[in-house]
Amino acid sequence: MGRTARDLIEILRSVQANKKSLGQHFLHDEEVLGRTIELSELSSDDKVLEVGPGPGVLSARILETGADLVAIELDPIVCEHLRVTLPHLELIQADALEIEWPIVNKIVANIPYQISSPLIEKITRIPAIKTVVILVQEEFAQRLVVETIADRGSLGLCSALDWETEMDRRVGPHCFIPAPKVNSRMVVMRRVDAPEGAKLAKMLIRQGFGQRRKKLRNTLARAPKRINRIKGWHSAGYRAAFESLDSPLLGMRPEELELADWLDLVKQLTKAIEAMG
Repeated sequence: MGRTARDLIEILRSVQANKKSLGQHFLHDEEVLGRTIELSELSSDDKVLEVGPGPGVLSARILETGADLVAIELDPIVCEHLRVTLPHLELIQADALEIEWPIVNKIVANIPYQISSPLIEKITRIPAIKTVVILVQEEFAQRLVVETIADRGSLGLCSALDWETEMDRRVGPHCFIPAPKVNSRMVVMRRVDAPEGAKLAKMLIRQGFGQRRKKLRNTLARAPKRINRIKGWHSAGYRAAFESLDSPLLGMRPEELELADWLDLVKQLTKAIEAMG
């Protein structure tokens, strides 16, 4: 191994202090970096995307595995640092949420916490990505894996339709420069085949949790936006199918339903609209 994580961080910090606006807390713990690589199970056959490489502490580790790596970084000064310290790194200077990504099969990253949710959504929309190993804020990780009923929300339930997700090591603030005020958590996501009706289930889940205090009979009465993008569905058909339902699930609030319940609602709605011809 060449430069240590602390070496790379200090080289970058010598030309620019961490930007709070970009959530720049740089990981320096070598054991955590090693665990990230271990969980990623990288080989020379892998094409990896790293979002927000920062000083390159994880990038250097990924490159050592022989995997093909491309990194996306927004900060121009950080990009210049990476071009000098990791000249063999394929680097794209851009906002990762705004551009089309190259074709990869894995995401390995210590992602900027403020873009965690939209980043997961974007990753999910790209079927070629099969494995994700990320370091995120612990509270976000708990909601992503739905560790308890209190964590049940649209993020975790929708993710469970496409991913098998588990939390790994907890990472304390002392592992970063500068130290954040919260714990972090390593998360591993492995893509699974989405169940039948997953697209409509996501629409219902998001709409239901948009007004989580209300019962589903009220929040789901309106047809979800863009429902016409699902083959066989349109607003009028949805409303008619919904009005025909007599399910106890509609008398519940969204956090009371498990994922299987949402899929059951989709089946009931689908059966109703098919009966209408």
